[in-house]
Amino acid sequence: MRSLSLGRIKVGGSDRLRFLHNQTTNDFQILKPGQGCDTVFVTSTARTIDLATAYILDDSVLLLVSPSYGQKLIQWMDRYIFFADKVDLKDVTTATASLSLLGANSDQLVQQLGAASLIGQPYATHQEIDLDGIKLRLAVGSGLSTPGYTIVVNSEDASALWSQLTEAGAIPLGDRVWEQLRILQGRPAPGQELTEEVNPLEAGLWQTISLSKGCYIGQETIARLHTYKGVKQQLWGIRLSQPAALNSVVRVGEEKVGTLTSAIAAGQGYFGLAYIRTKSLPPDLKVEVGEVAGELVALPYVSHDYP
Repeated sequence: MRSLSLGRIKVGGSDRLRFLHNQTTNDFQILKPGQGCDTVFVTSTARTIDLATAYILDDSVLLLVSPSYGQKLIQWMDRYIFFADKVDLKDVTTATASLSLLGANSDQLVQQLGAASLIGQPYATHQEIDLDGIKLRLAVGSGLSTPGYTIVVNSEDASALWSQLTEAGAIPLGDRVWEQLRILQGRPAPGQELTEEVNPLEAGLWQTISLSKGCYIGQETIARLHTYKGVKQQLWGIRLSQPAALNSVVRVGEEKVGTLTSAIAAGQGYFGLAYIRTKSLPPDLKVEVGEVAGELVALPYVSHDYP
């Protein structure tokens, strides 16, 4: 169990689904209350701004965004709200808290919370439950490839909820372990793997992209990249023989093939993430990261396959 330092935005108004449908990469028009999805905010040229998780509520959409990105995304979205649009944006980061439950025992804990009906449901399926007077929203998905759940609760109830979960058997997880899991699994982070230098297809976020919905910001670029298989680099893991500095050049022989974006000690070794040019790059390819030997590793969170 880990407390998530995410930004949280509530999008209200009768045009909320149409608006988010037009502003991000996934299909909001097909979603109903109790469902959700991951989606990416992109620029007009399909450069990534942030990866978000959306939960569809009866009267609003709750967005979980990257830490410190709440106000940035509100300002971004506000630019596209026109006079006739019925859309309200509210930063609820300080008014709420979010937790992640990870691992094989998370199903058992969810049963104890009285939400067994969520077990086995599609990603981002969610419901509101009452736990001894604490109202919380419980959703399928841990934020990583590891099976689990996400909880959103009012800030004033967060401490009491944390105590109840630990008493029920949840084990607190530190920030360093979470970052280790993020890098080992390949979840891209803003400022590192998610920048305006890359697009969501390069980041391997195919699950966040609808290829069948209509026009949205960045759609033309993404459609062209998909149609002509134009992704020039992909996010890969690198097993490292020793620590390597961030932004180190990745080489195969004398040829530069990429740049290291994240790295961490993992078990008895070291592991990093890098964007690697797509020319014939199979797993197990031997590379050099600066002066450090490395080996490419496929990542469970991302996909390199064109749908």
